[in-house]
Amino acid sequence: MLFFVFMTGSSIINIPGPLIGKAGNGAWLSLLLSGGIGFCILAMLLFLHRRFPDLTYVEYSRKLIGNALTVILSVMTISFLLQMQSAIVVDVGLFMISSMLRETPMYAFTFLIFLISALTARAGIEVIARMFMLIVLLTAIFLASVFLLALPDYDPSLLLPVLPKGIKPVLHGAYFTFGFPYVEIFLFGMLLPFVVKDPANKLSISKTMFFSLGFNIFTLCVSTVCVIMVFGPYAADRPYVLFAMARLVEFQEIIQRIESIIGMSLILGSYMKTTITLYVLSLFVSQLFRLKESGTIVMPLALLGFLTGLVTFDGATEWGGVVSVIHPVWTAAVFLMPLVLLTVVALIRKRV
Repeated sequence: MLFFVFMTGSSIINIPGPLIGKAGNGAWLSLLLSGGIGFCILAMLLFLHRRFPDLTYVEYSRKLIGNALTVILSVMTISFLLQMQSAIVVDVGLFMISSMLRETPMYAFTFLIFLISALTARAGIEVIARMFMLIVLLTAIFLASVFLLALPDYDPSLLLPVLPKGIKPVLHGAYFTFGFPYVEIFLFGMLLPFVVKDPANKLSISKTMFFSLGFNIFTLCVSTVCVIMVFGPYAADRPYVLFAMARLVEFQEIIQRIESIIGMSLILGSYMKTTITLYVLSLFVSQLFRLKESGTIVMPLALLGFLTGLVTFDGATEWGGVVSVIHPVWTAAVFLMPLVLLTVVALIRKRV
């Protein structure tokens, strides 16, 4: 459940509009391509987890490549984790000041989300899992209601042609969705050791996580296809296209203007993803520098993320360029490459 929440929470609101702008009607093909890379990343994490079932990523990295190289690679990883937690919350702030509360300063939203996420992360992984189970069900009901009530506005003919400009736009969209959200699967290398080993459970953690990832890809593809059937090529002009789609929903003059529930879904999804990221970041830092307690650094890390979000961009356009151009390269360097290195070393050094 935490894995599905992390992969779907904020991406289902933020991805469709920009992705359609890059890939057009082939946006769902981009998701399939980047999702396939996500399956490879998850397979590497699960392979390392089977080799070292009681160790986190930092701990088995020390065993495989030594402490010095682990510190060098991990400092690079921490640099993006700090940026990542800011990015998630900044997306919420930009949505609020551009779509709902235009006169409110952005820090009023980002500060509250960081504060609540930090308090939740300090409560521990078990509290996070139990709490998010209820929130994700509520969010799923909100989103499903919008998709169902928008049925009269769907026009399947807008889905064609699928590749009017060839395969290059689809590859561009796959590059964008690789950086957000699929390479972020890496974070669960720090959480897999917390899974309870239950011999009575016939479903292994591998099957469950592969199913969750597949369901995530299916969910994002469905939302993207629904948006294309409503807006066609004009979907790219709306950064929060599900919010715009919810504005069109009408049912017997009783149900109208339900876009607020999409806003709630974005806030809840981003809150859950920020909490998981902040928990992983505190655990990563504490294990890398051999601190006894990870909970004590949650609040300072949250404050650092809040301040970073205030100074790293000058507007929504610049921020969109950072997310779509710089983030995929950055994540490939600090998430994917170290993970591939550890997987290769683990295959070679079978006695470790």
